[in-house]
Amino acid sequence: MKKFFFLLVITFGILFVANITWIVLNLYSWATVGIDIVLSGSEGGLFENIYYSLYFKWIIFADILWIISLIVFMLQRKHFKTDPAQHFLKYNPINSPRLCVTIAAYNEHDSIEKTVKDFIKHRDVESVIVVDNKSMDDTALLAEKCGAKVIRQEKNRGFAHSYAIGLKEALKTDANIIATAEADGTNNAYDLDKMIPYLSNCDMVVGTRQVQIFTQKGNQNSIMHVWGNYWLAKLIQFKYFSLHHFGIINLTDVGCLFRVIKKESLEKLTDQFIDHKTGDAIGGPAFPLYLTMRSIEKDLRIVEIPLTFNKRLGQSKTRSDEKISGIKYGLIFLKFILRY
Repeated sequence: MKKFFFLLVITFGILFVANITWIVLNLYSWATVGIDIVLSGSEGGLFENIYYSLYFKWIIFADILWIISLIVFMLQRKHFKTDPAQHFLKYNPINSPRLCVTIAAYNEHDSIEKTVKDFIKHRDVESVIVVDNKSMDDTALLAEKCGAKVIRQEKNRGFAHSYAIGLKEALKTDANIIATAEADGTNNAYDLDKMIPYLSNCDMVVGTRQVQIFTQKGNQNSIMHVWGNYWLAKLIQFKYFSLHHFGIINLTDVGCLFRVIKKESLEKLTDQFIDHKTGDAIGGPAFPLYLTMRSIEKDLRIVEIPLTFNKRLGQSKTRSDEKISGIKYGLIFLKFILRY
């Protein structure tokens, strides 16, 4: 089914370009000679040319073939992830939540103090782990000063590797809920109050930053980020599509790393975060997507809820807020969704 999904997406892209090209060419033809043809009343006019166009017939044939393939894909997913014991309602409340928050940081002098203090003062947070990715400033010292446990990386191996290390370290604590958050001050600890109750019915709660009234004006999510995240999220949803409720998960934001997960659920995932041959974290920049998709593959229950989103403190280290870098990361995410 993964190959079928891959072919559907690739052929959709090809057909989309072909259809748009055909429409643009015909609009241009109509704008340049179409009116003259209509006024002159000449036979074999524009509409006849379109009707008898071999290119037009091939496009229609390819479109119909793709729609049939889509229907076949959907029908094959009629019973995809519909086990009552794993994929439908379950209630298992957490009466005494104890959280460990994992944060990856690199040169976050401007934000790390505010971020760590915000989470530490939350009533259910017992510990905060900051994995310092070989920062060149005093990020690690500030985090320790605020009460976080700091793990210092020997070299910069990327934020995905830092989160993989941090999550493994979090499992050593007595917390029953593990959270991941950003170091740049964009997340608010008070959102944990609405995330934790959902864990009574699921294994992981992920956030979405797509609700405008929950975002601070001037945040780094531009129009390109909002729509790019949305369509990539829907692509993941389509990848795990079923006829029941349109799939096992409903997503609108792929890039949000602020999430909570039950400890016993995380234990099913952590041995697959790092490639044992290369030592690199799987997913790289697409680690949030990998965490979500791997959880689905492992039959974990996931729900997405809207969270608040602040303006970043300091500068982006990935430069994803710039158009070229943003497009680059979008293509990396797209490639990962198609290949994983």
